[in-house]
Amino acid sequence: SMEGAPPPASPAGLSAYVAVSQLLGLTLLTTTGAWLGRYRGGVAWNGHLQFNVHPLCMVLGMVFLQGDALLVYRVFRHEAKRSTKALHALLHGLALIIALIGERRGLGWVDGDRSGPGGYGFLSSGIVAVFESHRAKGIPNMYSLHSWCGMATFVLYLLQWLLGCGFFLLPGASFSLRNRYKPQHVFFGMALFALSIAACLLGITEMLLFNISDSYSRFVPEGVLANTLGVMLVAFGLVVGYILTRDDWKRPPLAEELALSMDFKTLTEGESPGGGS
Repeated sequence: SMEGAPPPASPAGLSAYVAVSQLLGLTLLTTTGAWLGRYRGGVAWNGHLQFNVHPLCMVLGMVFLQGDALLVYRVFRHEAKRSTKALHALLHGLALIIALIGERRGLGWVDGDRSGPGGYGFLSSGIVAVFESHRAKGIPNMYSLHSWCGMATFVLYLLQWLLGCGFFLLPGASFSLRNRYKPQHVFFGMALFALSIAACLLGITEMLLFNISDSYSRFVPEGVLANTLGVMLVAFGLVVGYILTRDDWKRPPLAEELALSMDFKTLTEGESPGGGS
């Protein structure tokens, strides 16, 4: 009997690649914080530093947490599928919340005063921080390639998450419907991760051209640091992408999942015309 047997070890090399991805991810966050702290005055929940919440939230949510959500099925190989699925959805949901809401101290009134531009109160966030900051400074919204790509990625990411929850977490979707949707879900999951990184690269370039366009070409320290952040974003994406596309590193179905799959297959084939031999 296999019941008492310990779960098989992870494939050779997988743990090392996952460790490298996490090291890169934490370095990304540290580098983003260092750039904003050293050269952009830091991060504040209101005032002229409110915009700086945006890059920090995007790197944390749309890159680091999204990447980790994708890795869940490679890292947790022997846990129950439903638990792994719930963690996958939870991390993606957290990434969405950080991207949209970020850190905020509340809505409306802060210290008895209207603290947000235009009397909207204080609302600081990944996406909202940009609109609030632009409104305060009189800068138009949604005109740049970065804003187009970023907003499209966020909206598609939200849609992907809602569809994923509907098909795979909530009861109701049939086994065959899930199987038909799964290839799209997997493809768009990786595509949106790549688009998130691309939007970050466009955002870094835009921020540098806004702030240091006169000196950027002279290899000033801020430009070099931000460029290094961009290279690390690409490296993180490549490492995560490599882990996800190695066929022999995919999560093997557990014995009970295989049995369930066969039961469903028999049931659906038995019910379909000409299903029996």
